[in-house]
Amino acid sequence: MTYEHAFEADEPAIPSIPHLLESVGHTPLVRLENLTTRSEGRLLAKLESANPGGSLKDRAAWHIIRDAEARGLLRRGATIIESSSGNFGIALAMIGAARGYRVIAIVDPKITPTNLALFAAFGAEVVVIEEKDDSGSYHKTRIAYANRLHREIPGSFRPDQCFNPLNSEAHYQSTAPELLADLGPSLSTVVCTVSTGGQLGGISRYLRRYAPHVKVVGVDVDGSTVFGGEAHGYLTPGVGLSWTPDNLDDLSAVNEVYIVSDEDAFVACRTLVRTEGLLAGVSTGAALLVAFRLAIASRPRDHVVFLASDRGERYLQTAFDERWLKEHGMSTEISLEGLRRRAARLRPLSTDPKSECANYRYELAEQLDSPTARRRPKRLG
Repeated sequence: MTYEHAFEADEPAIPSIPHLLESVGHTPLVRLENLTTRSEGRLLAKLESANPGGSLKDRAAWHIIRDAEARGLLRRGATIIESSSGNFGIALAMIGAARGYRVIAIVDPKITPTNLALFAAFGAEVVVIEEKDDSGSYHKTRIAYANRLHREIPGSFRPDQCFNPLNSEAHYQSTAPELLADLGPSLSTVVCTVSTGGQLGGISRYLRRYAPHVKVVGVDVDGSTVFGGEAHGYLTPGVGLSWTPDNLDDLSAVNEVYIVSDEDAFVACRTLVRTEGLLAGVSTGAALLVAFRLAIASRPRDHVVFLASDRGERYLQTAFDERWLKEHGMSTEISLEGLRRRAARLRPLSTDPKSECANYRYELAEQLDSPTARRRPKRLG
């Protein structure tokens, strides 16, 4: 029998194989074995690095692009323009390569060499904005430039992650239901970092509606003012803004808020890989430290989940480089005992975020000419 004829008789049906972007979501949930003891809560990580672009931002990016395609806003060859030096921009670059779009990422000087290389690998174009905004960051100047470029390039599309409500809708429709399906009533706490508000906003809103027994905890970095306070520079990537993002539109759905220092976040992600073998980024370290604190104080049957936002390979030249850490005045400590001490020192910034932490700047959408934000009526008086 020839090779060609070998498959003619009783050939089985070809299984339905998803295309690359259909594999976004349904990421694994894993139990950490070595950080907590048997008398403490169970610590679990949702591995968002398993998304094809390597981070949880794949969810929102694909959700927004898919919606734009369905509404006829994007056609093959069109240009996608976004303000992002990190995971959201990389997710868009991946999608652009897969769907035939030109992608322009508006970044700032803090972008890492690894992320620059990833943009180049996917064929995305990069524009570096050197001007800081009034908070000492680059977020607002980057967004304003992206919106201006969007007006100048005919037929272009702005995902607009900071103001687009589809950002949080992606996590409301996918991430939160996955967590509940995986754990059911044993899910006790979910810990999320906050940047553009998508994951914390969508997950908290869903769990308040369908599983109000679950505590939702937000984590920000010291120097960001998502939850108020004084702004100053910080090194933790992928976390923070100088205002409370619109995608985090209901702080009453968040039970507690914590602020983590740069050093604590860097130490935590380094300790995570040495104790559990999980190589994840710095924002994951911030979430881990808070989740660790809460698990230590929980019952053995309680499940405390944190989102492992991206792959640690993106930080080999920073978080996992001892020379870089020393140059930036940070500890190179790696020990479980040290991590426990750092976790024990943490205290919540607020247990009533709606009353104490709101730092909304509703006028920003208009000032920055956001193409997708919910337009709120101007307040009288």
